[in-house]
Amino acid sequence: MSTLPDPFRDKRKEAGSLECEFQGESIPMILRHEDVRKAAKDWKTFSSDAPFRVPIPSEEDVRTMRQLPIETNPPDHTEYREIVEPFFRRAKEPAVIAQVEALVDGMIGEALGRESIEVVREFALPLQSRALTYLLNMPESEAATWISWGTHVFRDGGSGEKKGAALEKYLHGQLDRAARDPGEDFFSALTRAKFRGRPLTRDEMMGFANLTFAGGRDTVIHMTSSVIAYFCSHNEALGFLREDPSRIVHASEEFFRVVTPLTHIGRVCPVETDVHGVTVKPGGRVSLCWASANQDENAFEAPGEVRLDRKPNPHVAFGIGAHVCLGAPHARLLVRTLLQKCADRLSGITLLSAKEHVEKEAEYERSVGYESLTVKMARL
Repeated sequence: MSTLPDPFRDKRKEAGSLECEFQGESIPMILRHEDVRKAAKDWKTFSSDAPFRVPIPSEEDVRTMRQLPIETNPPDHTEYREIVEPFFRRAKEPAVIAQVEALVDGMIGEALGRESIEVVREFALPLQSRALTYLLNMPESEAATWISWGTHVFRDGGSGEKKGAALEKYLHGQLDRAARDPGEDFFSALTRAKFRGRPLTRDEMMGFANLTFAGGRDTVIHMTSSVIAYFCSHNEALGFLREDPSRIVHASEEFFRVVTPLTHIGRVCPVETDVHGVTVKPGGRVSLCWASANQDENAFEAPGEVRLDRKPNPHVAFGIGAHVCLGAPHARLLVRTLLQKCADRLSGITLLSAKEHVEKEAEYERSVGYESLTVKMARL
């Protein structure tokens, strides 16, 4: 990761967009930092009011409801978002921060007692799942079920049961439980919530819950494994962070820019729209390519270099505008804490084996995160 690969560089410089086929649909990907920012803020031209079609690839075959609030536009989006935002802001509360710090510290301590650890499924997946229980004010024991779904609830492992069906069954069960015996957890809050004066429908509750469990899962796992892999080839970075703890914040933002775990997201054009000379017909989609924007030479000095003290760092790894990622505070807390605890406790990390996770599409290939990553951690 010393010199970052950039599969979008040539097209970004030449044309500003890249037409790529996804599921038989030709979608122009917007590549430049300035253009991506503008499009993300222009929800009238580039609409999110498109059930199942905001993710690329689209998700009609893996879920049965519109995800909320992401698949809506303002003003609906604004009001829907306000319903669940208090839970996602919990990542800024001292009690939750302390829980995450204790979790990461304990997991690193456990890893230090072993000859090796497979980071993706033995570290990153449990970390993401257990930390999510704190965010949603759920018993930590629930994490065992979430871990069993693998790294992506729609695309990982499993046979027989339709992908996503296990998640939906679980969410319905939790909402039924919360309706019978409400508490202070996320599901109970959904059963009590109102939208414009009326209770939420079950589909609306499911839309919030589905996004919460599907949206920030593989992205956090890819971030975690990528950070640990970086330290394997840059052990000196641990000392750099240890020398001055104030560097942790800048380093975490640089890792989000570098990894950009969500390559892009879709928008639908309600009317015919020109995207860098490509005509998008009404109802057609475009892609906002966060990964390309985060390596744009016009926005970042030497974007191919990993600079852990980079500032300013106007990355768009969490999106921008009304739809900026709800889970951003949570993801930032996890990565900052991981960096801090690694710097505090580790003298180095040795890579034993690795298999990169590679997105292979018609017009590009992009490595993001790992399918497997086995390392040995050394005590400071």
